[in-house]
Amino acid sequence: MGKSLTEKILEAHIVEGKWEPGTEISIKIDQTLTQDATGTMAYLQFEAMGIPRVKTELSVSYVDHNTIQIGYENADDHRYLQTVAAKYGIQYSRAGNGICHQAHLERFGAPGKTLLGSDSHTPTGGGLGMVAIGAGGLDVAVAMGGGPFYLTCPKVVKVNLLGKLKPWVSAKDVILKILEKFTVKGNVGLVLEYQGPGVKTLSVPERATITNMGAETGVTFSIFPSDEVTKEFMDAQGRGGQWKAMDADPDAVYDREVTIELNKVEPLTAYPHSPGNIKKVSDMAGTKVDQVCIGSCTNSSYRDLMIVANVLKKKGHIHPDVSVVIAPGSRQVYNMIAKNKALAILIGAGCRIAESACGFCIGNSQSPQSKGVSLRTSNRNFEARSGTKDAQCYLVSPETAVAATVTGEFTDPRKLGVKYSRVKMPAKFLIDDSMILQPAKDPSKVTIIRGPNIGEPPKNEPLSETVKGVVTIKVGDKITTDHIIPAGDKMKYRSNVPRYSDFVFDIVDNTFSKRAKENKGKGLANIIVAGESYGQGSSREHAAMCPMYLGVKVVLAKSLERIHTANLINFGIVPLIFENPADYDAIAQGDEIVIEGFKKALETGGKIVIKNKTKGKDIPVKHSMSGRDRNIVLAGGTLNYIKSRNK
Repeated sequence: MGKSLTEKILEAHIVEGKWEPGTEISIKIDQTLTQDATGTMAYLQFEAMGIPRVKTELSVSYVDHNTIQIGYENADDHRYLQTVAAKYGIQYSRAGNGICHQAHLERFGAPGKTLLGSDSHTPTGGGLGMVAIGAGGLDVAVAMGGGPFYLTCPKVVKVNLLGKLKPWVSAKDVILKILEKFTVKGNVGLVLEYQGPGVKTLSVPERATITNMGAETGVTFSIFPSDEVTKEFMDAQGRGGQWKAMDADPDAVYDREVTIELNKVEPLTAYPHSPGNIKKVSDMAGTKVDQVCIGSCTNSSYRDLMIVANVLKKKGHIHPDVSVVIAPGSRQVYNMIAKNKALAILIGAGCRIAESACGFCIGNSQSPQSKGVSLRTSNRNFEARSGTKDAQCYLVSPETAVAATVTGEFTDPRKLGVKYSRVKMPAKFLIDDSMILQPAKDPSKVTIIRGPNIGEPPKNEPLSETVKGVVTIKVGDKITTDHIIPAGDKMKYRSNVPRYSDFVFDIVDNTFSKRAKENKGKGLANIIVAGESYGQGSSREHAAMCPMYLGVKVVLAKSLERIHTANLINFGIVPLIFENPADYDAIAQGDEIVIEGFKKALETGGKIVIKNKTKGKDIPVKHSMSGRDRNIVLAGGTLNYIKSRNK
């Protein structure tokens, strides 16, 4: 029986376990990446492990999130990151060098390698034929120390691409079509592997757009074969020697198959407030648009910005009622559009040019007006993520974005009246790695600089035999990590957990943190109750770390997403699932809860029953934790677990 590409790469990296979908395996990690919003805590955790040097083939620290430096906090984090990278053997990509996923694709990604990143859109690397997985910062810290990464051996879905995209339809529309088919929940433990004759019609940046937003479906990662198109991209990046052909066997067997006929895909949009809410752009025609934001790790490549420049060169100027901002994905892209004068076209048309950073995508700049309609080429449109709670944010392709830029309303780009100009990939990209700093040759000469906002990883206690607590908050379905802990201007506190914890559930209920602290002070555990698909979105481990700091011991939900579940376990919070989803209605905020024999039940694999003392009802629950996961939560989290094993 033939093997999928996913199986081939994972099998070559398995440390523990074997290829058997549904079972736990651990894999060797070749490369890691962090970004500054998650990286500071990841490196504090790495330091706490006492390992003198990273043990991966390559680790890169990117600064791309907190680049708006109002106050000292972000600049202090950057200096810490630069010095810790120099000391521990990590390459450091300075602020201004680009968004981690775009820059890593250009300068470091390689077929057949494993990449673990403390950002949920790390699967962008799958566009190069990598197994690229998003995870919490603590998991990345462990990998940097030479430890394996644990995951559920995935089921692999073959996405068979047929035909070729028509003019004005692009890769963003393909992944929106995938989201229409797969939705944003129920895909935990899956991998999307793209195959078929349509693959060769897509450039690496287009493939990367698709794998990037695969994260929105909740799959572990997405991957394309490494072929001649991949080789051309890597040759153009001056890294052809790192290329190798990689593909599935012709008789590979998949869990299931779906087919996308590229020639039938049309311009699509994800409407507020979920990437899974899909409509045709043609159905939105005429809707007034207030803002257009082009960029993010999803659509900020040379190809994407040249599409925009080509239209604006012909149409002349942006619509007077539309605010337009463009953020090139990397310094390489920025330099190239400057040298070929596309940047001058964008500026001349009235576009505002932002630095090569995440910016508007994470809500720390370019927030729309009140109730504004904002079209964005980014990957998420969760409520309030833009920084304006009542804004209506739509996810679109660069083609649809530029159409609205010149018309002032939702416009099907096929009806723009402009001749389509296909962007040809450069034979050679502009290569300048001077903004990537190499680690020190003599680590002993490096002093790590810590500003006053930089604390230590918070500590947790081992799990008690009996947990007595209160349902501190009850939330509904599709609660994202943005709901749990906000991004935007609050991200500067990510290295200061006591301060950042003040904002847990701030968007949903800004009194949560106060109640949680009061309960903790009384010796009561805080318990979170949720509906379906709890923990969607970002890999930000602070959505588990900060609740842990506030005394949260259990999250009880109808279902949980993969990365957030792993983060809960890493910080000693027990992720539980209702055996009977209807029992969700039998528990309310404020109810007094007791879980007797909790520790023993986790140790032995026994049944767990939550006693709702307020309602006088017993609620049976379950979990999907492996034996190792259970040992971690019993210890009070991964750092405690590692220390106990090293004694």
